[in-house]
Amino acid sequence: MANQIARGVESVNTVEAILRTVPEISSTCEQTADIIPEQGPPYATLEDLKNCSGLALGSPTYFGNMAAAMKYFWDSTTEIWLAGALTNKPAGVFTSTGSMHGGHESTLLSMFLPLLHHGMMVLGVPYSETALRETQSGGTPYGPSHTHSESGLSDDEKIICQALGKRLAQIALKLNNS
Repeated sequence: MANQIARGVESVNTVEAILRTVPEISSTCEQTADIIPEQGPPYATLEDLKNCSGLALGSPTYFGNMAAAMKYFWDSTTEIWLAGALTNKPAGVFTSTGSMHGGHESTLLSMFLPLLHHGMMVLGVPYSETALRETQSGGTPYGPSHTHSESGLSDDEKIICQALGKRLAQIALKLNNS
């Protein structure tokens, strides 16, 4: 999903998408991890957040909520919250879940909370996006979603992801040019 959103972001001329992840946490003790993961995107930092023009935030769904690692990361952002570093930046959210009624919409809503506290402008996917009205799998006005399937993302889900990325990039450009 993140790659599809990045495709939407980069469909807007002069805009670059940068992918990041957050480190896993342990339920039994503080986990230490290498600075850079062996695979996939590097770990997100507060500097990444301060320097972004817009943010697409994604998490798997766990019992209708964002992953603990994502929550832990946001709980460590007080420094930039106090500085207002994310105020007036656009943001959108996305999620995937392992079951039909896994709580994807409540997960999307839970991810709005730290963004709103940071003063970000939360964007959804408007119903003018026809794939949102036609999807038989994932996608909501709150943001793209996906229910796990062996076949991966549906065409509609890909379109919805790309639509959020494009909208996020367009709004970020307008805000930075004003």
